[in-house]
Amino acid sequence: MAIQRGLRNNNPGNIDYNPINKWQGAVPYDPAIEKRFCRFESPEYGIRAIMLLLETYQQKYGLKNISDLISRWAPNNENNTNSYIKSVSNSMNLSPKAVVNIKDKATLISLVKAIIFYENGQQPYNDSVFDKAYSLI
Repeated sequence: MAIQRGLRNNNPGNIDYNPINKWQGAVPYDPAIEKRFCRFESPEYGIRAIMLLLETYQQKYGLKNISDLISRWAPNNENNTNSYIKSVSNSMNLSPKAVVNIKDKATLISLVKAIIFYENGQQPYNDSVFDKAYSLI
């Protein structure tokens, strides 16, 4: 079985490449390898980027609940956003309208794990990877 693109790129959130973003741990952009998405030197840096984007969504855009966060993360024009919201909500055992505190490490990691699972059909990382990623933010 082929490795999912997000896992292969160490970008398990499938974050789009944008030259404006100077992500820590990013591998130089090479459209011959990957045209659309960022690549990172390790999963920890890709997970760190997910964490930082979610934090930005809350602080800069005021997105407080699962539904609002995932609607921005995975817009309807390229995703089944309702299915994504339901999957994340079920994984976290919360209502889609539940307010999530991104500043709480356990909540943030739970949300990131649910995103990784939806994006890749699996969540292959152990807790030490998330702890390391969290220590990098």
